[in-house]
Amino acid sequence: MEKLEFVDTADGSKTLFHREVGEHYHSKHGAKQESLHVFLKSGLQFYLDKENTTKASILEIGFGTGLNFLLTADFANHENLTIDYVGIEAYPLSHQLIQESGYDQFVDPVIWNQFCKIYPEALLKSCSFQKEINLTIPHQQLLQFQSDKKFDLVYFDAFAEIHQPEMWTIESLSHIRQFLNPGAVFVTYAITGNLKRAMKSLGFSIEKAPGAPGKREMLRAVLLA
Repeated sequence: MEKLEFVDTADGSKTLFHREVGEHYHSKHGAKQESLHVFLKSGLQFYLDKENTTKASILEIGFGTGLNFLLTADFANHENLTIDYVGIEAYPLSHQLIQESGYDQFVDPVIWNQFCKIYPEALLKSCSFQKEINLTIPHQQLLQFQSDKKFDLVYFDAFAEIHQPEMWTIESLSHIRQFLNPGAVFVTYAITGNLKRAMKSLGFSIEKAPGAPGKREMLRAVLLA
C-alpha cells in the first residue's frame, strides 16, 4: 500500500493521497467539511427536505475511506433516519488502512466501532448497521454494477475527470441513471460544461450549487419524473 498515504487537510481531517493516480480522495481544503457540504447538506438534507421524508436509499460512487458513509450514518443516527447505503468501490482499502483514517474523532464511538467491525463483511454482502441503516460495498467497477434496488440519492465521489475520465462519460452516467427513482438527487463536488450537458441529456434538471471550500460551485441534479 506504499502508493497510498494519509495527509492532513486544512480543517484538521485527513485524506488519502494516491501516488499513482496523483489525486487525493477528498479535498485538501478540508476532507470533513467537503463531505458535509457536498454530500450531507447539498445532497441528503436537500433530498429529505424536498420529499418531506425520513428515509433515503443512497448510492455512492467511490466508497473510498468511508468518510461519506460515516458522516451520513452519524447524522442518520441522531435524526432517526432510515438509510439503505450502497457504496461501489472497485479498489477497496484494507481494513488496517481504514482504521488509520482518524475519522473516529468525527462520529459517535458506537458508529465508528461498528463500522470497523462490519467493514470486511460489507464488502461481501448487505449488513445491518445500527437499527435503521444498511450498508453494502460492492467490490466492482461501476459498469459491472447491477441491482434490483432503486435509489433516491447519488453521492458521486469519483476521482476528478482529469485523473479518471471514464467515470464521467455519458455511458457511466447513463448506467447510474437506470438505478434511480424519479425525483432522485445526484450531487458531486465538481461542475463542468460536459457534465451539465450530459446530465441534461439524461433527463435531469441541474443546478449550480455553492461549492465546498476551494471550489466556487458544485453540481446538484434532480431526475425529472
